[in-house]
Amino acid sequence: MKLRCAVLDDYQSVAATAADWSSVADDIDVVSFADHCATEDELASRLAEFDIVVTLRERVPFPATLIARLPRLRLLVASGMRNTSIDYAAAERHGVTVCGTASTATPPVELTWALLLGLARGLVTEADALRNNGPWQSTVGADLHGRRLGILGLGKIGSRVAAVGRAFGMDVVAWSANLTPERAAEAGVGLAASKEELLETSDFVSVHLVLSERTRGLLGAEELRLMRPGSYLVNTSRAAIIDQDALLDVLHRGAIAGAGVDVFDIEPLPADHPMRGAPRLLATPHLGYVSQANYAAYYGDAVEDIRAHLDGEPVRLLG
Repeated sequence: MKLRCAVLDDYQSVAATAADWSSVADDIDVVSFADHCATEDELASRLAEFDIVVTLRERVPFPATLIARLPRLRLLVASGMRNTSIDYAAAERHGVTVCGTASTATPPVELTWALLLGLARGLVTEADALRNNGPWQSTVGADLHGRRLGILGLGKIGSRVAAVGRAFGMDVVAWSANLTPERAAEAGVGLAASKEELLETSDFVSVHLVLSERTRGLLGAEELRLMRPGSYLVNTSRAAIIDQDALLDVLHRGAIAGAGVDVFDIEPLPADHPMRGAPRLLATPHLGYVSQANYAAYYGDAVEDIRAHLDGEPVRLLG
């Protein structure tokens, strides 16, 4: 009898075509779900009869309580090679192998610039006005050339965002708790003396930090008050790095010119979530990882993980 494999949060219903599943077709039946389970009870009920689960990023928590309710589960595949929402110790106790996949920094870098440029040139406002016979030219775009781009986090993504900023002729500076002058110089950017100095002097601020206890709430009300009234904030990293109430407050008060956000405290975003109606906000539904190349990597490696598991030689182990 074939094993059953669930693919979660396949919103675009493309998992089956993003990769070649033929190598496991004789051994597993794949069921793809295009909707999201909002509670552990819903997820436990949905996955009770599945042996393998493929989950996208960190959208779906797999705590010990959920894993204990899935007695058939033997393989959990998570896209990427880092996932903080899985209880690895619980998985090991219950005999569940956890594997990861390849991923690329390119899609979030590109989306960061889509948001930043969209904000700077008022693209949504102007496009909506053109389609709806609104005013012809109602905004005055913010220039990038010669303006300061402050980057919080100069890792794989942040350093590539910095390179694009330099190509636009921007003055690029960066800061993180462990960033050294040598690393900043290697990336061709200046090292801000402090987080506060970066916020006070930057026209555009872009967040590219890993969420941890040290970075959770890194930008709160006090930090956001340091930003210039004409400045913009972009976050394609993790919502919890920025205090969400404080962000809503500065947007409603017009204390900053705007924010571009791809990540939220609750995903998918509820219909009545205050972010949906916030002014000066350009928001996208966590598209940072959503691209053809990234999906090919995610699901292609997921198939390899499943095949290797079936053959008793698991690869890309996490935990």
